[in-house]
Amino acid sequence: MRHRKEGKKFNRKTGARRSFLRNLVGDVVRHGKIETTEARAKALRPLVEHLVTIAKRGDLASRRILLRRLHNKNVVERLLDEVGPRYADRKGGYMRVLKLGKTRKRDGVRLARLEFV
Repeated sequence: MRHRKEGKKFNRKTGARRSFLRNLVGDVVRHGKIETTEARAKALRPLVEHLVTIAKRGDLASRRILLRRLHNKNVVERLLDEVGPRYADRKGGYMRVLKLGKTRKRDGVRLARLEFV
């Protein structure tokens, strides 16, 4: 039973799921927005928001935490230099999930856009 279990599995094993979500987080930070499925967008939003909260501190410890979680130096630098200071005076809610009202042609999955506020 999956009672009280957080998050979606996306039909992947643990390592593949972590890598998949890590790459999606990197894409969101790199491009500012991505168009993906609603389920993926809803799963990504709390991850990205937590990383932005860590990046707002901007110290060495935050840099090391972000590098450990993202494995991408360019994404971490963007988080610390651009995204963190932009939301310095905001308490939370850095991401927005917009349901696009269209479906993916091959499998009919509803699409959404995940973007920074």
